[in-house]
Amino acid sequence: MSLLEQYSAVRSHSVMVCDKLQKEDYVVQPAEEVSPPKWHLGHTTWFFETFILIPHAVAYQPFNLDYNYVFNSYYESIGARVIRTDRGNLSRPTVDEIFHYRAYVDEAMEKFLLCGVSQEIEELLILGLNHEQQHQELLWYDIKYILGHNPLFPAYAADNIEKGLTLAKEGWVDFKEGVHEVGYQGDAFHFDNELGRHKVYIQNFSISTRLVSNAEYLEFIKAGGYQDFSLWHAQGWDWVKDKHINAPLYWYEIDGQWHRYSLSGLESLKMDSPVSNISYYEASAYAQWKGMRLPTEFEWEVASSSFEWGKLWEWTESAYLPYPGFSKAAGALGEYNGKFMVNQKVLRGASIATPANHSRNTYRNFFHPDMRWMFSGIRLSK
Repeated sequence: MSLLEQYSAVRSHSVMVCDKLQKEDYVVQPAEEVSPPKWHLGHTTWFFETFILIPHAVAYQPFNLDYNYVFNSYYESIGARVIRTDRGNLSRPTVDEIFHYRAYVDEAMEKFLLCGVSQEIEELLILGLNHEQQHQELLWYDIKYILGHNPLFPAYAADNIEKGLTLAKEGWVDFKEGVHEVGYQGDAFHFDNELGRHKVYIQNFSISTRLVSNAEYLEFIKAGGYQDFSLWHAQGWDWVKDKHINAPLYWYEIDGQWHRYSLSGLESLKMDSPVSNISYYEASAYAQWKGMRLPTEFEWEVASSSFEWGKLWEWTESAYLPYPGFSKAAGALGEYNGKFMVNQKVLRGASIATPANHSRNTYRNFFHPDMRWMFSGIRLSK
């Protein structure tokens, strides 16, 4: 597939994710971690304009000079920006204007790519495409949060990605202690936080071949898991008390029966589906209750060929830290991963929201331990 074909396919997919939305859905920001869908569509467009077209395309004229302030996410090197919590206050630019912006940049990118590009620009383009794929996944998280916190619980669509949330066959796989190599190795695209490949010593361990189910997690709730401080990290217990947490995100007890909001709308809890939208705090407390633990990211990577993964991002016990020899790239793109390597936990795998060809067993996702609006789940280890 040519670079232009790759570009067109990725850009079209972002629009497809938003295809079932009403215009009002594009502008809502019900929580700090949620960005309005129209902001994602503008930000991913800004990336190509800022890092490829403006510095490399001869005679290119920016669509709107004010958009750098509006759609810059966290790149300090690029200048001032609207703070994340205020993205929902941006009634302008309008949804229509952002789609015009996308069309303008896409037309310029098509002309630019047809002329041929250097290896350096090709690598920058591939990074931009992977960046947009990350935002496609975030779009799913944010769309679900926006609709799921509407008191009417509107469905995104009857046919949606959550139909793929199924459980694998139950079982355990044992691994003997020894030295293993972890980290990315190869010539395909990868993020800098997957480098460099290095040796780790792993003790004997066993890992489950399937994720924890809703039925199993409901047992934890009924056993008083959210009321037992001894199961929780101190910060997790503070989080439970301060936020009045008593169930996973999107779970509702109505007339004594548990329901869950999915992209299909509010429905009875499906007991044979994996529990999802779980924080690290909850995953860890559940593992404690079971007398087990979460795997480290290294155990997960070593074992990943022995079980089915990719339905939900899986919390690990590993802190998000640099691998040996890690160094940040120069300039704005050096801000992509390195500056976030503190106070976060690693999740491994992929999810039903991850775009095709965007997953690998060395991929290191990362979130703060209280976050749970993403498609996250639990795999136990012992």
